[in-house]
Amino acid sequence: MASKEGGMAFSRKSYKLTSDAERSRVTGIVHEKLLSDYLHRVFASPDHRPAAATSRKPLNFQNLPEHLDQLLHVDDKEDEESQEQVEGRLGPSTVVLDHTGGFEGLLLVDDDLLGVIGHSNFGTIRSTTCVYKGKWIYEVLISSQGLMQIGWCTINCRFNQEEGVGDTHNSYAYDGNRVRKWNVTTTNYGKAWAAGDIVSCLIDLDEGTLSFSLNGVSLGTAFENLSRGLGMAYFPAISLSFKESVAFNFGSRPLRYPVAGYRPLQDPPSTSLVRAQRLLGCFRAVLSMELDPVEGRLVEKESSEWQLQGQPTVLLTLAHIFHHFAPLLCEVYVVEAVLMSFLLGVVEAGPPEQAQTVVHHVLDLLWLFMEDYEVQDCLKQLMMSLLRLYRFSPIVPDLSLQIHYLRLTIAILSHEKSRKFLLSNVLFDVLRSVVFFYIKSPLRVEEAGLQELIPTTWWPHRSPREGKEEVREETSEERLRRRAYERGCQRLKKRIEVVEELQVQILKLLLNNKDNNGGEASRYIFLTKFRKFLQENASGRGNTPMLCPPEYMVCFLHRLISALRFYWDEYKASKPRTSFSEEAYVPPQIFYNGKVDYFDLQRLGGLLSHLRKTLKDDLASKANILIDPMELQATTMDDLDEDEEPAPAAAQVPRTAAVSLMTPRRPLSASEKVKVRTLSAEQRTREDIEGSQWNEGLLVGRPPEEPEHPLTENSLLEVLDGVVMMYNLSVHQQLGKMVGVSDDVNEYAMALRDTEDKLRRCPKRRKDILAELSKSQKVFSEKLDHLSRRLAWVHAAVYSQEKMQDIYWLLRVCLRTIEHGDRTGSLFAFMPEFYLSVAINSYSALKNYFGPVHSMEELPGYEETLTRLAAILAKHFADTRIVGTDIRDSLMQALASYVCYPNSLRAVERIPEEQRIAMVRNLLAPYEQRPWAQTNWILVRLWRGCGFGYRYTRLPHLLKTKPEDASLPSLQKPCPSTLLQQHMADLLREGPDVAPSFLNSVLNQLNWAFSEFIGMIQEIQQAAERLERNFVDSRQLKVCATCFDLSVSLLRVLEMTITLVPEIFLDWARPTSEMLLRRLAQLLNQVLNRVTAERNLFDRVVTLRLPGLESVDHYPILVAVTGILVRLLVHGPASGTERATSVLLADPCFQLRSISYLLGQPEPPAPGTALPAPDRKHFSLQSYTDYINVEELAQVEQMLAHLTSASAQAAAASLPTSEEDLCPICYAHPISAVFQPCGHKSCKACIDQHLMNNKDCFFCKATIVSVEDWDKAAHASATSSAA
Repeated sequence: MASKEGGMAFSRKSYKLTSDAERSRVTGIVHEKLLSDYLHRVFASPDHRPAAATSRKPLNFQNLPEHLDQLLHVDDKEDEESQEQVEGRLGPSTVVLDHTGGFEGLLLVDDDLLGVIGHSNFGTIRSTTCVYKGKWIYEVLISSQGLMQIGWCTINCRFNQEEGVGDTHNSYAYDGNRVRKWNVTTTNYGKAWAAGDIVSCLIDLDEGTLSFSLNGVSLGTAFENLSRGLGMAYFPAISLSFKESVAFNFGSRPLRYPVAGYRPLQDPPSTSLVRAQRLLGCFRAVLSMELDPVEGRLVEKESSEWQLQGQPTVLLTLAHIFHHFAPLLCEVYVVEAVLMSFLLGVVEAGPPEQAQTVVHHVLDLLWLFMEDYEVQDCLKQLMMSLLRLYRFSPIVPDLSLQIHYLRLTIAILSHEKSRKFLLSNVLFDVLRSVVFFYIKSPLRVEEAGLQELIPTTWWPHRSPREGKEEVREETSEERLRRRAYERGCQRLKKRIEVVEELQVQILKLLLNNKDNNGGEASRYIFLTKFRKFLQENASGRGNTPMLCPPEYMVCFLHRLISALRFYWDEYKASKPRTSFSEEAYVPPQIFYNGKVDYFDLQRLGGLLSHLRKTLKDDLASKANILIDPMELQATTMDDLDEDEEPAPAAAQVPRTAAVSLMTPRRPLSASEKVKVRTLSAEQRTREDIEGSQWNEGLLVGRPPEEPEHPLTENSLLEVLDGVVMMYNLSVHQQLGKMVGVSDDVNEYAMALRDTEDKLRRCPKRRKDILAELSKSQKVFSEKLDHLSRRLAWVHAAVYSQEKMQDIYWLLRVCLRTIEHGDRTGSLFAFMPEFYLSVAINSYSALKNYFGPVHSMEELPGYEETLTRLAAILAKHFADTRIVGTDIRDSLMQALASYVCYPNSLRAVERIPEEQRIAMVRNLLAPYEQRPWAQTNWILVRLWRGCGFGYRYTRLPHLLKTKPEDASLPSLQKPCPSTLLQQHMADLLREGPDVAPSFLNSVLNQLNWAFSEFIGMIQEIQQAAERLERNFVDSRQLKVCATCFDLSVSLLRVLEMTITLVPEIFLDWARPTSEMLLRRLAQLLNQVLNRVTAERNLFDRVVTLRLPGLESVDHYPILVAVTGILVRLLVHGPASGTERATSVLLADPCFQLRSISYLLGQPEPPAPGTALPAPDRKHFSLQSYTDYINVEELAQVEQMLAHLTSASAQAAAASLPTSEEDLCPICYAHPISAVFQPCGHKSCKACIDQHLMNNKDCFFCKATIVSVEDWDKAAHASATSSAA
């Protein structure tokens, strides 16, 4: 092979010396005695006893091969023994998993037949080799900590999807998930395992015992008296549930935790190891000295100072070494046991700079003296071993193991040629290299040394989240504990930061774009692999077990952000016209010019193929981009033909796009277009990404709204886009999951405080109770000590201030990207949905996940960011360019949550007035075919705190129940917005159709929601009254409670509308006012009658207090109805009050006793019924003085007196009406309208309500042209006159 290093070309074969006379001339380069001394020093005997200079045979390059053969000779007896079948073991010498017949269930086995992933309920697999005598050991690397049973079984064991290893006779297993051992029966055993642990399985068939170790620590003997004898041989075996994964080491690699006296199932390659160790000694000798031909002596040197200066003597010596060493370095065991150990020793022995120099020397020599395929195989095995060591190394207090492995990784990757090979062929293709950026959380804090690092523990008494008050002041003792705990956390954080900085250095090497001397720069190789990595994790068709775990993705995201910002700001320093990373965003043309592939991820406007067809004219006019018709047709056919056969593996590569200019390479004029054609990511060059003098690369198709000068290097923009996608894929969910540790701390802290309170209250004479309480107190305290130390780790590794700033930076990137995309008009539809999702979710994470240690309010530009996000939510929740139902719902829910908190609500009020008005106008649009429940929720939050008795956070009847998470939006203190209320009032007054259409939809939804609620509680009541034992479906209970809550919120919206714009109902000069008022009165009477009747359906269901119906109670719905009535009958002008009273009393459903019920005046019992129990409590607003003030109660009393008086007067003045004069639709009001041209009649209320939704006659279905007033007396007189 020809090497490219140092300007020299050598071939290993050219150094294979023979007795050719010409070879002897080479010895002339140095004195023969000096050469002999040098070679004797390099190729010393294995016992390291120097021979006397006079007695030893002179060495030169003629007799060196013979000397080297003697040096590497291994005793033949030892070699033969290693090859023979060892007594006590049966099976192939190379031990792997038996994937041909020794399994049960569906399992995914790795190519090396050592890794396995469960793909069925409880799959089982055993090895190909068994043992029947002696002491044996194998190791299992735990990749996931779920349900698995690991151990031994015989060939006669029969397993199925329910019974695995340990569930049958003669099979034995350890289960670290449930912390038990299994052999038909089960008992407690061992400790819990975690992902990253190593389980050692030991069997002693001489004594008949079986035991296990976890990370080298013995768990004790698990089983004794194993069955032995004729036909009894034991196979290593495992049973594992769905998606659980492990990797076995039967001895193909050095055991991490060997045990004296126990032998691995697969013998190590002893001969190769001996030879490799001796050759390594020779190699180290070369690196530790230099020849000085002038002085004629050997000079001792540090390995870091050694240089390959082209001396023929040294080169020939190394050639002889590598002639024998190269084949050995292709063996996995040798690479890990010899080469890895040597390189780790170099890293551990000196400072990083010196270690890196030595590693570079080694790699230079590997590439120089070995064939390319040999070096590549060696590097592949080296990185695999290094990643395995890093992933499964235990957490020690100073993290020294992780630091050494990462430093060696950096040293290898800083070697340019090795880095490019690994990046192109290994890091993302063979390895899950993201592991290098992960810092695993210790499950056992004692083993991680956190007790010494954080000797004092502390936990917050209540998290000071927004809307939650502090319970009490901190005592001096608690303050001292907290400060000591914080100091310990800082010590831990500094140690973790050392590891994180090394991980960032790795990514800086992979993102280097200056190393393009020998081919493509590392950054562009990384981009191709990174995009493929994103595709594998984003595609729903991907193999789920092979996806990157979310905990790895979180760490990868933060390290990638740090490296990305470093290069971004470095480029800014060299190009002043570009932008700082603090101003970063993704330009909108990347979303529509086809240069970056977004796989099958949804766009805001729908499918990409649809957008390209419908917006092709806009692309041509705004961005000078033409879609190739052939390309468009191919894309469309791909979309339609989803069932076609999959492409070959080689063709399944990420697709992106390049651009071909329809004109020569020169600046485009405004009239010239760019035609887009697709191109595989592997085919892209640096020019395709970065562009050239006449090519904008990724940024082709710049819209006129975008600045001409570039933000930064185009390749960094693609990395930034990938970072945003990563957050959307799994990072946000994992951030939410890690909050569970904090929640556990809060729960145990509450339990401990309750126990301490009981101890203080318990009488001293009850020693039995005191003993139990003291025991509970000790358990809770120990658990809190453990959890508080784990929480310190989580806060340092996941929720630190720096991590919070990364998420905040990502939020601001998304906000700028959305703002710039919005300016492109219709082309905004090309933006992927995940940009809006990340903007919403990252804000949620900052607000909810990083407290109480860090607050979002501390971040720079906090208020400005809140305002910009508010403007985006306000504008886009009803944006017609966004068609996806899920993203529209997410925007609506985000806005609903946004207006629940004072800080974010103030941000909504700070956005420009025209945007605020547009937002309110969209909220008031008719509710049909829209997420009206969320819309209504937003309007209710704007009103909460202003309505009648509407100042509560939790409902009064729920105060004594278990407190909920006070960070929930629904449990925030009222924070009404008078500014937005005023906008709503102005819009309702604005046009003749706004208020009627809005109120018609509100009344329709109220009618539906309350009717559904009543129907459901009827079913619940019937189920509860059955004699047989039955259960109500929890989903039905949830829907029932939702309908009730919707009814209450809709009533509150009506209360707000009547308060702000009473003339909509009371000014009958408006054409729809009377109709709206009658509909409102009808619904209010319906609600009152259903809720206030004594011993009725509602009352009985409330009394049941079923789980899931906690919010269903008299108070919330009755105070909402009362608020509407008070506004109509007490606060309105005299004329309006009179109209409202007449309409209310005219409704046939009106009952005065429903109004009396509000003040605790019960309904008199019907004749013949039993009297109510004297101790029965009646509902009364007067009982809720903490929620309803004296003034409001006086208004209710005034309303009751008014209705009592008006009802009596109406009863005295009413005239009997014959049935034929009543409306044939409702039979409640007299006929007052006639339809033209058909002449049918009804009351005005019925026809007005009908005409809002339909123009056909009730009876004949003729189209109604007009409606005229109808007066029976006037019609009769007119008829007689005509006669």
